[in-house]
Amino acid sequence: MAKTESLSEVHQSVNTDKRKGWRRILAFIGPAYLISVGYMDPGNWATDLAGGSKFGYQLIWVLLMSNLIALLLQSLSARLGIVRGLDLAQASKQAYPRWANIPLFALAQTAIIACDLAEIIGMAIGLQLLFGLPLIWGISITIFDTILLLFLLNKGMRAMEGFIVSMVFIVGISFLVEMFIVEPSLKEVAKGFEPSVLNGDALYIAIGIIGATVMPHNLYLHSSLVQTRKIERSNQGIKEALKFNLIDTTVALNLAFFVNAAILILAAAAFYKNGLHEVAEIQDAHKLLSNIFGSVAPALFAIALIAAGQSSTVTGTLAGQIIMEGHINLRIQPWLRRLITRLLAIIPAFFTILHYGDDALGGLLVLSQVVLSLQLGFAIIPLIHFTSDKKLMKDFAIKPWVKVLAWTSAIVIIALNVKLVIEEISGWTKEANHWWIYAIVIPALILIVLLLLYVFFHPLLEQKKNASRKIVPHGDALDIGKIDKITYKKIGIAVDFSKNDRNTIRHALIQGGKDAHYYLIHIVETAAARYLGKEVMDHETQSDSVNLERYKANLENLGYDATPFIGFGNTGKAIADISNRNGMELLVMGAHGHKGLKDLVFGTTVDSVRHKVNIPVLIIR
Repeated sequence: MAKTESLSEVHQSVNTDKRKGWRRILAFIGPAYLISVGYMDPGNWATDLAGGSKFGYQLIWVLLMSNLIALLLQSLSARLGIVRGLDLAQASKQAYPRWANIPLFALAQTAIIACDLAEIIGMAIGLQLLFGLPLIWGISITIFDTILLLFLLNKGMRAMEGFIVSMVFIVGISFLVEMFIVEPSLKEVAKGFEPSVLNGDALYIAIGIIGATVMPHNLYLHSSLVQTRKIERSNQGIKEALKFNLIDTTVALNLAFFVNAAILILAAAAFYKNGLHEVAEIQDAHKLLSNIFGSVAPALFAIALIAAGQSSTVTGTLAGQIIMEGHINLRIQPWLRRLITRLLAIIPAFFTILHYGDDALGGLLVLSQVVLSLQLGFAIIPLIHFTSDKKLMKDFAIKPWVKVLAWTSAIVIIALNVKLVIEEISGWTKEANHWWIYAIVIPALILIVLLLLYVFFHPLLEQKKNASRKIVPHGDALDIGKIDKITYKKIGIAVDFSKNDRNTIRHALIQGGKDAHYYLIHIVETAAARYLGKEVMDHETQSDSVNLERYKANLENLGYDATPFIGFGNTGKAIADISNRNGMELLVMGAHGHKGLKDLVFGTTVDSVRHKVNIPVLIIR
């Protein structure tokens, strides 16, 4: 049966039915902590350090506002997953046409790469601070965290949540200790909660703080992770799940807020108060902490940085899997998904170091968070539409006052982004020789704005049509009707002269009987065969030809017609060519039985062949 659930490997893998009282509440605890990791990653650190060192306590209110918006949107995301059993990407796929889902996927993927870029830089800086490793080597090492992800996925959802919560705990304790060392002014901290006008650098960093806090991929991830809890699909069961998940989300995100506030306050007290207003670099923060507070704070700072980066990497990979499967219905192995995302994020990090030097990484970190913020509208708008729809959410559609708050949050974020984009482009146009702004940037922005408007208006215009449409992931079951016997006259049999051949040939003969004609196919894979093809007459080719003739004679003695065929070079391509050229109606092959690393190294002939032929392929183990 095809797996259509979000994160099918862990779907409904945590049972909540058998638990009572506090144990029942604890069964729902976990998803929001995985989400909260994204709110405490190196990207947050960079924006909080930049904000605290440049503007003191002035931007704490932006952090609080971001956290409240995040709490609202993450609770909507969890509601979508619990009530409809769909993640945000799957819901978007059902609500929007395919042409719109492709750019939505691309934008969401860009956000994940931007987030992963922050994890890479954070991990590399943490390794440099602790072990003196050059940044370029630290970035290269981060490729290998794929192994950790595979280990955690195999251990199940609870093991993954346990790992993440322990990482969050390390981060929290590290900053709690540093807060005691710094001793900030509580009166000035309280004044920072007073909203102020944002312009220039303050606006840029504020947008970065919002992007680092309300991450678009976390909205996709949360709507999927809540589905790892097996709940009773009644009104009462759904209400209980919504209540417990709201508690989970509130506690986890408030903890994340305190950690972020601690970083900003730390930067304000340690740097801004000492006249060090340009400390936006994590490396600089570490050095200055060392000079001001001794050896304890910097070590804790580096350990927390590595922990935050590593745990965020795991959640980023899961989000990437959800977005790819949901938007464009493409499922690939988690390790490959992780590797592709990591490589796409490593390229800009390598380029920045090689072209601009290590010192430019801090600016790249803040830029990555601004990119995240610019993607937010494309996740928030569909989310609000989906959770407001009474025909699909029924009794669990959000109340009018929640809808007003959600749309207000969306407008604030989008308005701040628009203001930032206008300010940035205005600054660029004042400089000379920037033809690419008019040729590339402005046309791209116009397309993005048109897509955003489409994402907003489409559900409103199509509401009636969508309500009447029956939503089935793979379509309706077909009427099978009358079954006629299929008689195969031309059957190909792929042989490799292993002990599996006897079983493969036997199954082929059962399919066609003595009325069919059998084509015995063997491919010579030597280096000479790959280069010379039919012209090769090495020992292996001659030996294989003799063996094929023996199979042919054996079958003829049993009363079956057979013709031998030798192919050369690439096994999958050669088998497919012989099958297609001779008009075969069925191909019978033995599976190699490779597992894990062997499949990775040797590949799978069966997979290669089935993509190149248009006939049934019977695989015999």
